[in-house]
Amino acid sequence: MKYKLITLDIDGTLINSRGIITDATAEAIRRCRDAGVMVTISTGRPVQGVRSFIEELGLDAPIITYNGAMIVDAATGRVLFERKLSARDAEQVLRLGMEMGTTIIAWSNNELYVNEINDHVNTYRKMSGNEPIVFSDIGHMPDQGITKIIWIDTISRIEGFKEGIKDIVNDSVTFCTSQPHYLEFFNSSVSKAVALEYIGRLCGISREEMIAIGDGFNDLSMIEYAGLGVAMGNAADGVKEKADYVTASNDDDGIAEVIYKFIMPGDTSQPYRNTSC
Repeated sequence: MKYKLITLDIDGTLINSRGIITDATAEAIRRCRDAGVMVTISTGRPVQGVRSFIEELGLDAPIITYNGAMIVDAATGRVLFERKLSARDAEQVLRLGMEMGTTIIAWSNNELYVNEINDHVNTYRKMSGNEPIVFSDIGHMPDQGITKIIWIDTISRIEGFKEGIKDIVNDSVTFCTSQPHYLEFFNSSVSKAVALEYIGRLCGISREEMIAIGDGFNDLSMIEYAGLGVAMGNAADGVKEKADYVTASNDDDGIAEVIYKFIMPGDTSQPYRNTSC
């Protein structure tokens, strides 16, 4: 199979545990791109949280953000696709979060709204590159259009929230963990898989010609959709079980392993060698 597209999650996948792209991974991605394979990103992050990676890797393909709720052309910044939560669903999730007493992040028109400033928000602010706007009451927020909502809390509380709200939240809302302490909510008609399908139609690439790599449960849809679905070595067991292949961890250049094994197996000059392959 000649693969024409590879899509990469960011946190826990593209970047290592120190929050950087290793030299080996960056070099493999550049070689892959230079060989004519489309390299894209598929992340729960907002557009602002992806720009530095686009620039670092020299990407010019459609980029999947907000877990598939928005697709942006990396070259021009033009929004190719967007689907927000309905006002009713956004209000329900916001009110539930307030009742639970958790930290709430809401993205509206690429602006970052929060219910309070705390350590969770300060960490998220650095990652997103946006200054938070504090809302004291829900008010008209749902009416202005919300792309994604995140609850941030301890891992044990997040697990409790997932169980407690599964029969409460409207069916038109999908929620899942992107990281153990993040519970993300978005329109159930979107996903990373739906976004990949859109890009495939746009660019004339079939799902069989795609590779998707991720580590979180929000990556499951694209891992199951792509012709080759790959879980990182640091992924949760539930993600690994659904993958076609499990690569090395994000601290051991798992992306580079996949590129050299499945896309460029004949590249004898490759700087990366995984002796376990």
